[in-house]
Amino acid sequence: MKTDFDFPKKDLIGPVVFRPDFNNFETINVNQAWSLFFSAGQDDKGLGEEAELGRFFTNFLIAVGVTGTLWAAIFSNLG
Repeated sequence: MKTDFDFPKKDLIGPVVFRPDFNNFETINVNQAWSLFFSAGQDDKGLGEEAELGRFFTNFLIAVGVTGTLWAAIFSNLG
């Protein structure tokens, strides 16, 4: 059985972001960013190629921040 998976052992141990072929100063998409966050830098393709899931996590984080700010502003005067 022949595979094209031929990484040297030293490249498999460390995080994806320190591999020589990872980024080359290219822009990463939102799925790669969230995948790197959730996997602690070990996998940049964990959420797949489609951007919907990454946008969901981004919008969810924004919604939690806005809701927390509004909650604090509304209920801070009641105490």
